[in-house]
Amino acid sequence: MGKRQFKAETKQLLDLMINSIYTHREIFLRELISNASDALDKLKFRSLTEPDLMGADTDLGIHIALDREARTITITDNGIGMTQDEVVENIGTIAKSGTKEFFEKMGQEKSGENALALIGQFGVGFYSAFMVAKKVTLITRAAKSEKGVRWESAGDGSYTVEETGKETRGTAITLHLRDDIADRMDNDLLDPVEIETLVKRYSDFIRYPIKMEMPKGDDGKETEVKTLNSMVPLWQRAKQEVTDEQYRAFYHAEFHAWDDPIDTIHTRGEGAVEYTALLFIPSKVPYEFWSPHFERGLKLYSRQVFIMEKCKELLPEYLGFVKGLVDSPDFSLNLSREVLQHDRQLKTIAKNVEKKVLDALKYMVENRRDDYEKFWEEFGRALKGGVYAGFGREADKLKDLLLFPSSFGEKPSTLKEYVGRMKEGQTDIYYAAGRDRSAVEHLPQMEALREKGYEVLYFIDKIDEFMTVGLSEYEGKKLRSISAADLTLDKEAAEEQKKKEETHKGLIETVKKLLDGKVAEVRLSPLLKSAPACIVSGDGGLSLTMEQTLNETMRSDMPAPKAKRVLELNPDHAMFAILTRIHAENPDAPKLRDYAALLYDQSLLTAGLPVDDPAAFASRLTALMVDAGDKRMIIS
Repeated sequence: MGKRQFKAETKQLLDLMINSIYTHREIFLRELISNASDALDKLKFRSLTEPDLMGADTDLGIHIALDREARTITITDNGIGMTQDEVVENIGTIAKSGTKEFFEKMGQEKSGENALALIGQFGVGFYSAFMVAKKVTLITRAAKSEKGVRWESAGDGSYTVEETGKETRGTAITLHLRDDIADRMDNDLLDPVEIETLVKRYSDFIRYPIKMEMPKGDDGKETEVKTLNSMVPLWQRAKQEVTDEQYRAFYHAEFHAWDDPIDTIHTRGEGAVEYTALLFIPSKVPYEFWSPHFERGLKLYSRQVFIMEKCKELLPEYLGFVKGLVDSPDFSLNLSREVLQHDRQLKTIAKNVEKKVLDALKYMVENRRDDYEKFWEEFGRALKGGVYAGFGREADKLKDLLLFPSSFGEKPSTLKEYVGRMKEGQTDIYYAAGRDRSAVEHLPQMEALREKGYEVLYFIDKIDEFMTVGLSEYEGKKLRSISAADLTLDKEAAEEQKKKEETHKGLIETVKKLLDGKVAEVRLSPLLKSAPACIVSGDGGLSLTMEQTLNETMRSDMPAPKAKRVLELNPDHAMFAILTRIHAENPDAPKLRDYAALLYDQSLLTAGLPVDDPAAFASRLTALMVDAGDKRMIIS
């Protein structure tokens, strides 16, 4: 017998299951039945191309056996089964990646509900067995294999795995119930009636019969094998016949999800293309959703026969968070990935599915705003990514679903709501980009916008400015960054600025020369009020915040492109008067160089950007403080 140690993270998970989670322990049954159903699906699917895989055992199903004397529950299926390597890979360890993040998140969660949600996201539903079992024994035999495999663990940090005899393919999992389980649960897990109730609640829609020996007659001495579930696929039932609770139960079991969907879409298409779709919009981001490893797509069926687990052609990438399935009688059971890419019927269904999801989200924006804002917190970045990646093609579909924090208030705003609040004479939609709300609220340019009474959208997600590549205007109104060099709010002020630039042309050229290599241009600002200077992005091209984001994401051997930097000076500030005086006395004065460098560094910091040379900045600042202190001593 081969005894092995669980990895450290698996030990932590088992400890969590055994000691920390106290609510909804009965869902272990849902998870194990769902796993059994998946094994049957895989067998049925593979047998389409390997007819001999199933052999004579074609009566597929799941069986539950209770033994009150031994205090065991056994769940058996005649599905695809597992080899020894598959047992070790699938059960001996938890998710191959992300375990560190899993436990970091678990450490942040206090309630059992949230803990369960995280376990579901990280794909370790099998371990829910240890909520009720002191020992779990699994015996399995893979289809076409001659030998079985026995896996066993008491959840104590180790497990055994060895070859064993098993006459038929499939898997049997025996749970040896914990002695104190009756004190921890309201359910008697060894009562057949209680198990039947749990199966109907959580697994009634499973497409294979779930059978169990049940008492027959009033005295209970005789028994009969009874099918506990209806076996009618939920998506084939009329919407009015399905309760919200049944939809939730299906979502949890079919997709191994532990959150509740924020919306459910059950729709049928008739006519040239027939199909049924059952779609769920999750309330929580699935584990690894933002990583390249995440597999998006809907389950695909033809006349209730499983064809494909993740058909990504049914959804655009920006709706990859949607879980669900599509069943159409028009599909061949032997559809390949290559055929799907060119299938006209599939493309028609995909277009309809996309529209149904977008319509549901638009309805949520207008009629269930609180729910939509919760959804946006989880998945808003995916929709913004769709606008960016679509280079304008998806903008019309998504523009009214976008939400942004703004200077109007604490609640996020749609573009439509922003336009509805625009001041008379305002022609553009203004936004400010930065690392967070506080940073953008303290940008020097914000003073002029506040003075005008113009609302500003806060672009504080790294993707926000990139999104403007695909959405440069809304209802004919351009999206304009308040940190753009060409921004003007007042034509008269802009004309006055040009006149002043002509008057101070020599100083401006000198400052530009002193900052050679750092800025592309120096000019006077028509927007600044109390700040002496600011850094803005040059006309067109990359912005400063875009440059920052690219620096953080690109490889070290591939330097990010640079934004064109423009230093804008405030001609009405006392600092500008000092620069003018020094320049008039001596254009080559060292102090002019120091002041120019300090204004540049100060503007970088105000914009949330790092200074190029922190040591030089500190040295200049110290010298300035000493100089100012000496002058005060002389005056006093």
